[in-house]
Amino acid sequence: MSMTTITNGKEGSRMTNDRQMKTMDNLNKIVASIYDQLNEGDIPSMAIPLRSKKNIEFDTRHNVWKYGDMKTNRNCKTVKGATMMLRTLHMVDFIDQMIKTEKSSTLREMYYVSETWGELAKFGSQDESNILAEDLEIVSSLMREDFKLRPEEDGARVIGDITVTAVNRKGVKQTLNCRDDVPDTGYGIPFNVEKDKVAIRPGTAKFIVAVETGGMFDRLVENGFDEKYNALLVHLKGQPARSTRRFIKRLNEELKLPVTVFTDGDPWSFRIFASIAYGAIKTAHISDYLATPTSQFIGITASDILNYKLPTDKLSEQDIAALKSELTDPRFKDQFWVSEIEAMLGMKKKAEQQALAKYGLDFVTDQYLPEKLTEMGIL
Repeated sequence: MSMTTITNGKEGSRMTNDRQMKTMDNLNKIVASIYDQLNEGDIPSMAIPLRSKKNIEFDTRHNVWKYGDMKTNRNCKTVKGATMMLRTLHMVDFIDQMIKTEKSSTLREMYYVSETWGELAKFGSQDESNILAEDLEIVSSLMREDFKLRPEEDGARVIGDITVTAVNRKGVKQTLNCRDDVPDTGYGIPFNVEKDKVAIRPGTAKFIVAVETGGMFDRLVENGFDEKYNALLVHLKGQPARSTRRFIKRLNEELKLPVTVFTDGDPWSFRIFASIAYGAIKTAHISDYLATPTSQFIGITASDILNYKLPTDKLSEQDIAALKSELTDPRFKDQFWVSEIEAMLGMKKKAEQQALAKYGLDFVTDQYLPEKLTEMGIL
């Protein structure tokens, strides 16, 4: 592969976006550093923050996960190191071509594209390509969305009275209201929701309810919860995608909409809330972009299971281990969480948010959510 750097050639003449220019510049620096080391007769190396639990720090000032100061030095002294460096150059070249031609790729497609890089450079697994994409994010101080890399899954849905303006695939700006123009399906959040791609204007929505499951999201929509209470409903689709978390953060910061998170009552759902509020270990290098520390939890708790006498399932051994782990997780250090987690461990029971249907299909929208939102001072 030729040691080419990213340029503003004929193919890239349409690229005037500041973030694209920053992406090109930062990736150029990575390639230039490797080239300079080779030119000086040195063994190329690249310093990357150590991506392990011992290098994860919880920033109490901003309430997000971040990488610490420990670094690992990737170099070409070993076959494995040289292979990763070669793949890095191939990936930068691939990103360069996508930016120039205004194309994008899924992470899965990039994995298969590597088949053309030769036996030494091609990825052995999807995990290898994903990790390298994350490495590039870290060393370039950018996000994979800037690299035109997108996840395989489609985006989450949003229903409520806000207006978005986005550029379609033909480069034409389109404006729609997330309730009136897409009343049934909602607005599908794209993989890149930065300001240059998606503009947001306020409507009557006063707060956000981020909902874990599709069934409960549809229940709130069918019952007209968004209209009755001026709510903006966001379907998380389980563990939320990065674009969903970023979109929620933008809504909170730019429109000043309080964020509430409505999930099942189990350890994995608690972690969904934590990823929205404080960030996740896997994406600690971009927590400032994704986390919304003021988020509040309105999902099912151990107290709800008792107070509402909800139908339950027995905790599995994995559930119990996860709950015990959360007791040492700084994201759950608040006394509310400690009490609820200990209570769940004591009863050895968990419950789904749709268990509220025990009291009828309107109970969640007429009583459960209004009561909790009132207690929080949102309604």
